[in-house]
Amino acid sequence: MKSLNEDIKSGQFKQAYLLYGEEAYLKKQYKNKLTTAMLPGQDQMNYSYFEGKGINPAELIDVAETMPFFADRRLIVVENSGFFKTPAPELADYIRNMPESASFLFIEQEVDKRGKMYKAVKDKGRAVELGRQDEKTLLIWIAGIMKREGRQIKESTARYLVAKAGTDMENLEKEMEKLFSYTMGRTKITPEAIDEICTTHISNQIFAMVEAVAGREQKKALDYYYDLLALKEPPMRILYLLTRQFRLLMEVRSLQKQGYGKAEIAKEAGLHPFVTGKYLQQCRNFSEAELRRILEEAADTEEQVKTGRLGDVMSVELFIVKNSVL
Repeated sequence: MKSLNEDIKSGQFKQAYLLYGEEAYLKKQYKNKLTTAMLPGQDQMNYSYFEGKGINPAELIDVAETMPFFADRRLIVVENSGFFKTPAPELADYIRNMPESASFLFIEQEVDKRGKMYKAVKDKGRAVELGRQDEKTLLIWIAGIMKREGRQIKESTARYLVAKAGTDMENLEKEMEKLFSYTMGRTKITPEAIDEICTTHISNQIFAMVEAVAGREQKKALDYYYDLLALKEPPMRILYLLTRQFRLLMEVRSLQKQGYGKAEIAKEAGLHPFVTGKYLQQCRNFSEAELRRILEEAADTEEQVKTGRLGDVMSVELFIVKNSVL
């Protein structure tokens, strides 16, 4: 991100940029910042936007070959194209030799760093990963937004907001907007206000449900399930998320057994550093054999629903009951 900020500040831009990673909020922010800086004055004449798979590389090349209209550059923004997972050799070759009047800005979720497209963009410009931010960065970001809005929040309360709403910055921004509207006329943001207006992220609900299962708190686990059903979450999606949670616990347990540290486990398991400690703590409540059995039962539950032997609502309920019994 530092390199992007430097380019924007100096006005010295590369011909190709790739923004990729899980943090949609940051990708959106830097897409807008780069577009505004590279084409000042909302220059629509020299701006082209393409989105989704199925984009013809030849069409992008044709646009790039068109001279800009009374400007230094023509900017082509390409979002979620899949070019960095599926080969597009002709476009990769073109980027290496494209005219100075053309600039590309690619925004993608996943990339193959071994591919020709990734290497071409990196050679010609910048490939920047915008992943999940660590706890410290999130807390600083939240504090900055609060200050801008004339609000005050304790660090412990900001931590509570992240714990409840999740670590996705786009979702956190929406929850803060709700908080600002709800607390209009008040300066301090409190945990009580967060409880009253903010939505608990589903991943946190699932985490809490697994915690209840681990503690053999059957009623509590079922209450979480019924709450999710009331929120119109499909039972099979709930089962999928539960299975994913138990699979992550199995992976964390295995990595810890191999001697990996907290930071290494977060990287290997694809977890946010903020929640890795919670996973390490939660996996202590299950033996390896228990986790393997639960995952096998989850697969069996899914099969029973798909073959029509059990209804989806009842099957997931039975799965929770069976694994949270004393």
